[in-house]
Amino acid sequence: MIQRIQTVYMLIAEFLIGTLFFVPFGKITGKGGEIYRVGMNGIFSEGIPKPEMISRNLPLIILGVVILIVIFMTILLFKNRKRQMKLTVFNMFLILALEGLIFYDVSSGATLVSGQYSMTLFSVFPIIATILIYLAYRSISKDEMLVRSIDRIR
Repeated sequence: MIQRIQTVYMLIAEFLIGTLFFVPFGKITGKGGEIYRVGMNGIFSEGIPKPEMISRNLPLIILGVVILIVIFMTILLFKNRKRQMKLTVFNMFLILALEGLIFYDVSSGATLVSGQYSMTLFSVFPIIATILIYLAYRSISKDEMLVRSIDRIR
């Protein structure tokens, strides 16, 4: 059913991943004191008149959109629990890949502008989303075991 706890877990995970499109998850301080913000859209300098794009993060955008689509598809597959469990495992790997790509992008951006980087609080959102997807997987498997036990009784 769509009103199960796993749906709540997946919706929260989708919200966390979707939030990454609007907030910076890294900050780079250049040697001259200039500050750069790293987000899903790219690396931007914090200029006074207008922020300037230093680099574009197309792989992050594509992976983020794919993750959001897979989470949404997983929510809609509530009648096919086996496929739902496979998609949740696949989604956990995608989200962990996103976290690795975020870390790589921030660290390579720091070498690009010759500065030091720091991660913001938003950079842990994929890890929290992975934990929530895992909790959804456990809830789905409990539902599947319950259905199998009821079938066994008949």
